[in-house]
This record gives sequence, C-alpha cells and structure tokens, in this order.
Amino acid sequence: MKHLRLAAALLLAASVLGGAALAQPAPTARELVETKGGTAMFDPVIVSVVEQTKAALLQTNPQLAKDLNDVALQLRGEFASRRNELMAYAAKLYADRFSEQELKDMLAFYKSPLGKKMTNVEPQVLDATFEYVQQWGQKVSEEVMNRFRAEMKKKGHNL
Repeated sequence: MKHLRLAAALLLAASVLGGAALAQPAPTARELVETKGGTAMFDPVIVSVVEQTKAALLQTNPQLAKDLNDVALQLRGEFASRRNELMAYAAKLYADRFSEQELKDMLAFYKSPLGKKMTNVEPQVLDATFEYVQQWGQKVSEEVMNRFRAEMKKKGHNL
C-alpha cells in the first residue's frame, strides 16, 4: 500500500483528464519521479483498480470467478502502460512547483546513498505511520464518543 493515497489521487487526476495527452514536463522532473520510485508507487494502483472492479463483478456473478480472474490478469498487463500517465502527471506537479535547479538538486540527493535509503525506507515509515494514525483515530474516536455521551447526559440526554 506504498503511497497508495497519493497514487490514487494522481490516478483520479489523470482519469479526469480523460486520457488527454499531458504536456511533457522537464526531463529532470520525470527522472526525479522515476528515481523516487514512481514505478513501484503507481503499479499497485493499476492492480488495485483492476482487482476492485473484478471484486465488484464477482459479487453479482460469483460463477464467473475463473473467467474474471483470467480477464483481470490480462487487463493488469494491458493497463500497465497507463502508469506513464501517472508518472507524467507527477512529473508535471514537480516541474510546476520547483525550478530546474531545484529539481537537479533533489535528483542528486535521491541518487546519493542517503537518498536511495530514503526512497526504500520512507514507504515503510509512511505505512507504519498510517497504521498508527488509524489505530489512534479509532481510540480517540471512542474517547470523543464517551465524552459526548457524558456531556449530553449532563444536559439530560441519553445517547
């Protein structure tokens, strides 16, 4: 689920464009996205879209499981090239927000040993953080609900 939220947002943005050709961003921006692991980030999004669609179809047509699995495998390969739309969009976002020199400096960092380590470790940190935020949010949500109930009880309402 590495960077799945970012990748999903970019996929949505690319789909809103209706497959329209994106202006090609600076090559440095594209190289930065690739160096930062864009391929590894976006490939799971394509698989996820195919698998979610297959799951929806399976719910109404469980007898078609084998054929749907076969088609899903075919479509994952067929839509893999659409990753380039996401890569181009991400590169455009970088190119719009950073100067060419800033892009070159970031690229130099991500090619350095520390940058490579960050590229490998950051998704793990983000995933662990996301898991913690989910658990934390659930716990705090329960506490907030208890406080609402207590305060509303003081006002004569039982929730």
